[in-house]
Amino acid sequence: MKQRAPLTLAAVTAALAALTGVAALTAPAPAGGASDGKAAASARMPVERSLLVCPGPSSSDIAETTYTSFTPGAAAGEGKGSARLLGATKDAKPVLEPKEPGKPVGATANGADAPALTGSADGVLAPGWTAQLTTKVSVGRARGVLGVGCTAPGTDFWFPAVSTAKGREDYLHLTNPDDAAAIVDITLFGPDGMAKADAGTGENIRVDAKSTKTVLLSSLLPATQLADATAHVTTRAGRVGASVQVAEENVGADWLPASTDPTGSLVLPGIPADATSVRLVAFVPGEEDADLKLRLAGPGGSISPAGSEQLHVKAGMTAVMDLKDLTRGEPGSLVLTPTDAKKAAPLVAAVRVVRGSGAKQELGFIPATRPVGARATVADNRPEENTTLLSLTAPSAEAKVKVTASPGTGGGEPASQEVTVKAGTTQTLTLAPAGGKGSYALTVETLSGGPVHAARTLSLPNDGITMFTVQGFSDDHSTVSVPKAAQDLSVLTR
Repeated sequence: MKQRAPLTLAAVTAALAALTGVAALTAPAPAGGASDGKAAASARMPVERSLLVCPGPSSSDIAETTYTSFTPGAAAGEGKGSARLLGATKDAKPVLEPKEPGKPVGATANGADAPALTGSADGVLAPGWTAQLTTKVSVGRARGVLGVGCTAPGTDFWFPAVSTAKGREDYLHLTNPDDAAAIVDITLFGPDGMAKADAGTGENIRVDAKSTKTVLLSSLLPATQLADATAHVTTRAGRVGASVQVAEENVGADWLPASTDPTGSLVLPGIPADATSVRLVAFVPGEEDADLKLRLAGPGGSISPAGSEQLHVKAGMTAVMDLKDLTRGEPGSLVLTPTDAKKAAPLVAAVRVVRGSGAKQELGFIPATRPVGARATVADNRPEENTTLLSLTAPSAEAKVKVTASPGTGGGEPASQEVTVKAGTTQTLTLAPAGGKGSYALTVETLSGGPVHAARTLSLPNDGITMFTVQGFSDDHSTVSVPKAAQDLSVLTR
């Protein structure tokens, strides 16, 4: 057998040069034309795949549900992509199957059989892919308009403002989009700290692959009633989509989405002008108490609610503040900031909002939201007058945003508007596509300044009741940072 001659450094360098010649010819030159061997700065590139999970809409036989899916951007002249939302069961058929960006698609379902959905989008349909379900139940215990955005699956969720009290039915919906089972734990925290659940009832909850499971939160604490609590949902294995559906006797029903991750300052945008009751629920998951300043950012600026200027939240305990008629006839957003910026304890929060009175009440929830960032979308809006109201809040610095209304699922021409939001204010507007029919999407893009928080209120009155739901916007993370690679043959000499 012949022995192979050892490769010399020169031979290795020549071989690599041959392999990388094309790259060398096509690679962009570094800034200034110099070639220093260092990797170029990272670039923002569109995501190639997005995942969404939607909970099952309703257990009511008279429920009327609308599903809407939308990817922002121009209609696809170049590039390909696909997207499908299908029932969260094995071998399910697609419920929504959009074909191109810039055009929303919708579907409807009636009754209690409308399924939870899971799905994915790739190619040109992936960046910013958004979906929502909106359900209207005209009568009964769970009557109301219930709206919720579909979310990416995750492993950790916080739900302030849940309840296990008599007259409330709070169902946690867990949907597993993956091919392996997920294992979930649920912990409840009341005003005195962690609530002791019956042995094992909140632990090791199995959610089978491609399936959904609902858990009545009061069943975890049969001997204890918590009027206001915080639920912490985590997974030991796998990941899930998680949302809480709330029905309150003689008041109404809606979805409670998860709060943004714990942080020291929070914004809860889009409290309706005619809110008759606003109740703040906050929780600090760490070991340090939180002392907060409360401000209402309205059209003319920020004010401190009389008698409710500050809130102390003990670590590990749920705190509640009844803000009553906080808005006093003007729409606004609640801004929570630490009284001492050097002692900012991360927290989560949500508000329970009631419109109307007596037998004509309706219920909604607004959790703390992330800023809209570069771009954010809410998919299901309606063109009828006084139905859709967008709220934009700049808590700390003036900002300029662009708002775009897509065509409707039944046609129409898109419309856009630039809006300047002064620091410490909430600006509201209505925008719909020209000649739009069916559901349409609203997209908010930050042009300068910021940060900006946004929410959309959808009002669908029924029999004298101002039925409504509020959905927050958050950055759609349609791009990711991708490092730019460059040749560096000097590694061969190191």
